[in-house]
Amino acid sequence: MTSTSNPRDLRAELESLTTEAFRPDLADIDRLPTLDIARLMNGEDTSVPAAVAERLPEIAAAIDAIAERMGRGGRLVYAGAGTAGRLGVLDASECPPTFNTRPEQVVGLVAGGPAAMVTSVEGAEDSAELARADLDALALTPADTVVGVSASGRTPYAIAAVRHARALGALTVGLACNADSALAAAAEHGIEVVVGPELLTGSTRLKAGTAQKLVLNMLSTITMIRLGKTYGNLMVDVRASNDKLRARSRRIVALATGAADDEIERALAATDGEVKNAILTVLAGVDGPTAARLLEESGGHLRAALAAAPR
Repeated sequence: MTSTSNPRDLRAELESLTTEAFRPDLADIDRLPTLDIARLMNGEDTSVPAAVAERLPEIAAAIDAIAERMGRGGRLVYAGAGTAGRLGVLDASECPPTFNTRPEQVVGLVAGGPAAMVTSVEGAEDSAELARADLDALALTPADTVVGVSASGRTPYAIAAVRHARALGALTVGLACNADSALAAAAEHGIEVVVGPELLTGSTRLKAGTAQKLVLNMLSTITMIRLGKTYGNLMVDVRASNDKLRARSRRIVALATGAADDEIERALAATDGEVKNAILTVLAGVDGPTAARLLEESGGHLRAALAAAPR
């Protein structure tokens, strides 16, 4: 499928998509009591995890490829329009506080720029030129990954982003919610999570949006696990930028080491509040500079640093 400017052709194209399908059984939903509508919506939502589960092999393969590139210094870039683009920006914005990534390591591009986060930008999603310009501004390299996100799988901005990134040698992933999508076909790793028709016809911020959020969570979170950003299921690279996160940092060190509060405070003070370093000083009995050196030599992987620590 390709984009077309002919309204009649575009209507026919949309009518062929499961995400745009009309549900006659829900035609009287506006007449139902609120609790019944809530039950219907909740029932629809329960089908989303099962749809994601069907695509786990493709998701895992994409994650391994992303992690390999990011391990070489590459970036993870999400590109989409509307809800899909906003979800990418959301996922990207949560990586620095959660995994202590640099702001430029995980990037979210939404068609129309920052203004499109809160309002519709006319024609932005239909612009292939805009997608290419947004990516060129990042100066992509073959170590980078671009994930195009589109519920329909036909959004010109997302498809153009993937095609342009692939031409530049970057890794590409296409995440869509329809089968046989142009977006998945354009990418090296196509992920099609087919969630079916929406409760409100064509409102893909619902099940499709939920599916995209679940997959984006997997792409970033498991990639960070592969990159050594966690120790077990502890967020040892968390950035303590507020009181809640400082308290969480202390708790993470406690859970990882079993140390007493005063020892935890000394370890965090000796490592400038770096959780991973503090854990290493406690478990390996090394000082702050030694912990920093061991982690640098181990590529930031705490388990590897512990194994390399002097006995």
